[in-house]
Parts: sequence; structure tokens; C-alpha cells
Amino acid sequence: MKPPVYVTSPLLPPLEEFIPYLEELWQNKILTNSGKFHQQLEKELADYLGVKHVCLFSNGTLALLTALQTLRITGEVITTAYSFVATSHSLLWNGLTPVFADIDPVTFNIDPSKIEELITPRTSAILPVHCYGTPADSARIQKIADTYGLKVIYDAAHCFGVKENGTSILNYGDLSVLSFHATKVFNTFEGGAIICHDAKTKQRIDYLKNFGFADETVVMAPGINAKMNEVQAAMGLLQLKYIDSALAERAEIYNNYIALLTASLPELSFIKQPENVTWNYAYFPVLIHGNDSFTRDDVYNALRENGIYARRYFYPLISEFPMYRHMETAKPEHLPVAWDVSRAILCLPIYPGLALAEQQNIIDIIAQVVARGEQASFPAPLVVNG
Repeated sequence: MKPPVYVTSPLLPPLEEFIPYLEELWQNKILTNSGKFHQQLEKELADYLGVKHVCLFSNGTLALLTALQTLRITGEVITTAYSFVATSHSLLWNGLTPVFADIDPVTFNIDPSKIEELITPRTSAILPVHCYGTPADSARIQKIADTYGLKVIYDAAHCFGVKENGTSILNYGDLSVLSFHATKVFNTFEGGAIICHDAKTKQRIDYLKNFGFADETVVMAPGINAKMNEVQAAMGLLQLKYIDSALAERAEIYNNYIALLTASLPELSFIKQPENVTWNYAYFPVLIHGNDSFTRDDVYNALRENGIYARRYFYPLISEFPMYRHMETAKPEHLPVAWDVSRAILCLPIYPGLALAEQQNIIDIIAQVVARGEQASFPAPLVVNG
């Protein structure tokens, strides 16, 4: 029986290379509380990513929660319903009100033209997502934020290593939040980080992620326990040694998909790499609109029946969940693009080690379902930034 194929798979370096880290950890007996590996990983990540300060966290959701606390965000926050639920859950946990804006039909990021009409006296921040690692329109978003005195926190969970015009997109906004979950391009089993731009902000973040402690007897803020432990940090240090080769392999797999789809299923839409962006190839999303004879979910189910676990990132929309659907901006008629994309999106497996033969098998299964749907109707292929 063939092993299942998931939409992603963690990058796992050779086990024998992880052992020396564990031996050192056992020897120095420091398992957490900003130990050697934690401090080293913060520095090496800052250097690799081209940012000033990295604040490590035990997971990305706690990093989101803390980012909002760091900037003392209040009231309403304009964000997107086309994301993983952690984006909006972090707002609810902080007693904030999510206000959903529709997405751009090409990039699937928050549509800047929809933001300004949602601003009220209670609005304090914008929380965009760089969906699938494609940069949001930061210039327009920042202009709006500056005009109305708003903070900008980017959910950059998908964006490890992504650059625009040669500069890390993690430098956009007031803060950016990364995820190092096992399914991400770079992982520390679980983990995350806040990227900030000055030492004073980093100090506040470091207080907040460690109960607010400044020293043994002084508590500066009502913090939380969100520290990354030394085992996670060690995993990150080892992963950094392999990340460039992993990204190169992802790019090759992505390009293989494009060639296979162009040959077998030219009707399908997919996002192409923007010319001015250094991408990390974190996902391979396609749009399958289908018709009366078949649907996106028919393709999804056919793949699962063959042990291939593609994912409908992001379906349902966050706005469809019970804790959000009562909100005015959660109504489907307010989010027509996001609603349509969520019903068509399917992310195909992409990770280092995915064989070309397996990719061909995936495409063949999709083609079989599409062939059963006569006269299928698809939109024109998507091209981001030309």
C-alpha cells in the first residue's frame, strides 16, 4: 500500500545531525528561558531573512496574540476572511472586533480598495495576510494606514524568505508574524516569530512572551508564556543549513506542476510567480470552478480516495464560522470574491521529495474528473503582476 501524499511535508534534516544539538542541550541542562540555541536562532534568522529583530515564539498563534498586545491595539481591526482561523481568532482573544474586507481576485490578498470604506472611529489597525507567500499591496495599505493613523500588522505565516524587489517583505508594516509550524517551508516542529524594527519594541515583545518579567522580581506587563524552547530552536538551527536547497527543490516541483498542467489541463488557473518577487513556493493553489457535471470537491474527493490529501486552503471562509457569521462584514454579499475563490480553491501537494511521477499521478486523477464534466467552464489563467 502506498503511503499517503499530503499537501505538504515537514523538512526533516538527517537525524544524526540533530543528535549533537540534543547532547549539548542535555549537557548544559538549559531547556528553555532564552537559552543558547534560542538566542543563536534569533540572530541567524535575522541575518538570513534580512530583518533587524526576530522574537521567537512557541507557535505562530501566540505570536499573533502578542503582536496585537505589543502595539496596544483596541476596538476594530480590518482584516481578511480568506485565511487560516488563527488570524481572526487572535483578534477575538484580545477582545477586538474583526472587520472583513474582500480580497483581490488575482493575488487573493486583502483588496486595498475595500479597506477605506470600512474605517470607523473605532478602527485601530489593519491585519493583512500575505496569502500563499504572495506579497500584499503594502504601499497602498501603508498609505491608508498613515492617512488614518492606523497600525499595520502582517500575518506573514506563509512568507519565510520571500522578498519583493530584493527586500524582505517582513520589513513591511509595524510588525510581521511568521509561523514555523511543521507544515511550513521552515519549521521548528511548532513555532513562530514576530519581526520588529527597533530594539525598544523587541524588548517589549520579550517581556510579553515571558509573563512580563524584566528580572526575577520585576513584572513589566501582563505577559503570557509563549517562549520557544531549546529543542525547537535547535531544530530551527539545523533546518537553516538545508533551507536553500529545500527552496530550490520546491521551485523545481512548482515548475513541474506548471508544465504538467499546461500539457494536460490548460483550463486550470494557478498563480504565477510575480516577476519582482523572490518566492518560497510554499503552496501550489489552483482554481477549479467546475460545472453541473463536477465540482472542486469532486476533484478533492477523488484525490483523497487515491491517498492524496490536497487541502481547500481556505474553505470555509473565516466569516462562515459561528463566532463570526453574525457580523455585518461577514455576509457573503460583502465578500463576493473571497466567497467565489473559497469554493474553487485547491492546494496540491508540494514539498521536497515529491517525485515527478507522483505529480503526474495527481494531474492524471484531476484530468479524469474533469473529463467527466463536459464543457467545463474555467476562468482565464491568473497572472500576478504581469
